Amino acid sequence: MMVRKIVSKKNNVEIGSLIDSQFDKLLGNKFANASKIVIVDENTQEHCWPYLLTSFENLKEAEVIVLPSGEQNKSMEVCFQVWQALSEYKIKRGDLIINLGGGVVTDMGGFIASVYKRGISFINIPTTLLSMVDASVGGKTGVNLSPWKNQLGTFTLPEITICDPIFLGTLPEVEIRSGRAEMIKHGLISDAQFYRECIEAKDYIKIDFISKAVQLKADIVDRDPNEKGERKKLNFGHTVGHAIEGYCTENDMSVTHGDCVAWGMVIEAAISKEILGLDPTVFQTIATEIFQIYGKAPIKEKQIEQLIDMMRQDKKNTTNYLNCTLIRSIGKSIIDGEVSEKQMIQALKLYIKGQA
Repeated sequence: MMVRKIVSKKNNVEIGSLIDSQFDKLLGNKFANASKIVIVDENTQEHCWPYLLTSFENLKEAEVIVLPSGEQNKSMEVCFQVWQALSEYKIKRGDLIINLGGGVVTDMGGFIASVYKRGISFINIPTTLLSMVDASVGGKTGVNLSPWKNQLGTFTLPEITICDPIFLGTLPEVEIRSGRAEMIKHGLISDAQFYRECIEAKDYIKIDFISKAVQLKADIVDRDPNEKGERKKLNFGHTVGHAIEGYCTENDMSVTHGDCVAWGMVIEAAISKEILGLDPTVFQTIATEIFQIYGKAPIKEKQIEQLIDMMRQDKKNTTNYLNCTLIRSIGKSIIDGEVSEKQMIQALKLYIKGQA
């Protein structure tokens, strides 16, 4: 399979066959004498790790650490357990962590590597569409603090991220749909044509499609690696989406990150209509197209105050307003939109009533 290298100053990303990528060369050269730790969850231990073990001789001595799967386990408690294991394995600064999994594994594995002994090298091998097009690219690591998403984390780039579509064949449709939401977001904030492709395409796991999504994100990260300005565009849908996800996780409701982001994008687009003058017809098109794919969020009016409380704790907030990325039109976005709690409550009420 062809391997495509993303053009980026900050991000070293390859898309295509893991076997044909730089992975084995890195293991055999730069990290030839390094101890290797592979972090997986229960799913990737079963479905993905055997492929690596049988394909790469340089991994035959690797130790495997299995994380409990699920967003509810993306916590400091689990990190402490892994750091303890790394200490017991006598892992040193020159050693290597390989994160093999979805967004929880790459976010948490990257955080674990970035903090242990003030930072050791790590490689991301994302195995879900969402982690390929978003979570594993750009150097954000993180864990949750109770219901609040990614409250603890660092900006630390992996040695390389390698996206091999072979792993996507094991995914249920709900996980493909989750990754598609982040691709839709990339289009809404920066590329109207790509948004249209994301809505109309039938196959989201082709190299060309994944590469375009990753390139859009990498371009933004190159210009603003530490999220001081333009990179905040990538947060569209996430202020509301993270609150919904936190609420659902706390109440043992099964939702994906992508579903929550999709619902958040509709609500934040509704706010964009009121604050920025997003054309109502364009808003209705966005809302209708997202509803057709993702349905509606499982929230009721009595939960609004709890959602607002979660948004108050959002790490993007710097004033008494809720900080949101908003869109002027499809493909054009603004950062640091100041949304009052009253405006957010109104948007949530209209959404729940089916009027947003």
